[in-house]
Amino acid sequence: MLSYCTNVHPAEDLDGILHQLDAYALPVRERFGEDRLGLGLWLAAEVAAGLAGDPVARRRLRHELGARGLAVQTLNAFPYRGFHDEVVKHAVYHPQWSDVRRLRYTLDCVEVLADLMPDDAGFGSISTLPLGWRQPWSAEQDLRAVSALDAVTRVLARCDRPVKLAVEPEPGCVLDTVADAVGWLAGRVDPEYIGLCLDTCHLAVSFADPAAAVAEIYDAGLQVMKVQVSAALEVADPASPAAVAALAGFAEPRYLHQVRALAADGRVHASDDLPQASAELPSEGPWRVHFHVPLHASPAEPLGATTGVITDAVAALSARVADPARFPHLEVETYTWTVLPEEHRQDLADGIAEELRWARARLTPEGARI
Repeated sequence: MLSYCTNVHPAEDLDGILHQLDAYALPVRERFGEDRLGLGLWLAAEVAAGLAGDPVARRRLRHELGARGLAVQTLNAFPYRGFHDEVVKHAVYHPQWSDVRRLRYTLDCVEVLADLMPDDAGFGSISTLPLGWRQPWSAEQDLRAVSALDAVTRVLARCDRPVKLAVEPEPGCVLDTVADAVGWLAGRVDPEYIGLCLDTCHLAVSFADPAAAVAEIYDAGLQVMKVQVSAALEVADPASPAAVAALAGFAEPRYLHQVRALAADGRVHASDDLPQASAELPSEGPWRVHFHVPLHASPAEPLGATTGVITDAVAALSARVADPARFPHLEVETYTWTVLPEEHRQDLADGIAEELRWARARLTPEGARI
């Protein structure tokens, strides 16, 4: 079942979430043309805690979802709260996995998802942050993170419904790349319960080869539990005046937009945000920017989008995972609609429906994975 992630919507209480269903999710489903649409639900920490402690509220939410032809088999538990504040930037990486609040939030999400999952779901998935931002991060924090993930595993092993945690590598974090995540997770976690969330925007920004990244994960005995289907902003010639002018429109104040530059010698150079990238990065080779751009509407030249990374990654997963019941969940995650330059925006429900149609046509052979 193909899903879209509701972190694009700002609601942080249950009434607001129910309003989202009518204002956005139901129109998206109708325009997408499916009888049932998957939602990758984002719950702020207070909402997750309230639902976890109230089985009546969970039953109500499940009923409201079903009445609208909506289903939840995956949660996005990366942002803790305030994901639509005026300035988010580094705040999205807090609390880290060394903080007990992250553990409590995640366990609340496990409790909620186990009750929301449709009866025909093979498993549920919960994506989470890659431990935290890279600095500061100490050996003591590392040990606390391992202990917290062990605690999650014990809870997942007791769940009546199979729920899995998916750690999402992101540029600039402790687990910056797929290679970092594999190196840290392998041997530390039970791969039946904890694996990876492969965000294809993050994968593209790292300039990793999608097929090689997928092979590295499975060769290490780990699994991809979830794919966040997302495209990065790309510029072939960042030194050109036209590219400089076009990129300026994407330098906005709410979210962090990490940039990576590929040098002629194959090295990847890093800048933590788009506004300072021109002063920190070489401009002789291509840049990729952590700015989720709509899947169906690549920016005009001199910019572009990394949609080829999406199709290559899902093709590699299809070749690797033979059992449809274990295939990762596919979740369209373009949370940046409201901060796109004005000329790239469109009606939100229309835009998400078009992204879902793009994904259905290219990632699901004759709809087999939906």
